Amino acid sequence: MKTKKGFTLLELLIVIGILAILSTTVILVINPAQLLKKARDSQRISDLNTMKTAIAYYITEDNASPTSIGTASLTYSDVSGVICFGAATGTQAFTTDGSGWIPIDFDGELTGGSPIGSLPHDPAAEISTGNHYYAYGVANADDYTFKLVANMESTYYSTSGGGDAETNDGGINPSLYEVGTGMTLAIATTSNCFTDGGV
Repeated sequence: MKTKKGFTLLELLIVIGILAILSTTVILVINPAQLLKKARDSQRISDLNTMKTAIAYYITEDNASPTSIGTASLTYSDVSGVICFGAATGTQAFTTDGSGWIPIDFDGELTGGSPIGSLPHDPAAEISTGNHYYAYGVANADDYTFKLVANMESTYYSTSGGGDAETNDGGINPSLYEVGTGMTLAIATTSNCFTDGGV
């Protein structure tokens, strides 16, 4: 007598059902979309802190005049049309020679050369709906007060999240991540400045 080997339809349906339940559970627990957002937020925090350090190094090492770090009443950004500290500037280049979106010549006479290879670009600027970018502003021509701003997108780094970077950064806006020497520098409430809950 010859016996057939294989799975019955019932056994296959049970295995497929178990795999579907496991897949759904893994997706709900891991939440890959939130993991990507969290990774981009980590990059934003790193980028802004690197820029803060580079600007502070430039100020102390180059004996720069206050106006060499930017002009008050202008918003410098890695995307066009951003108006957070005043009128938008026209450049979105990433060069460090003073012609980039941050108007500081890091390539000038700093000991050891530029502290950064290029200016950062928000990791979601190309895929977002206009709410994720970097903004930079200075207070006035009399001091070295500046602020760099970004908008977090993950629930972890956003306001009230487990790693809340927006509320705990020392800035005046609890819905944005702010670093710099001018943490009280006001951010405009325009439609061209972080429209999805930032300002």
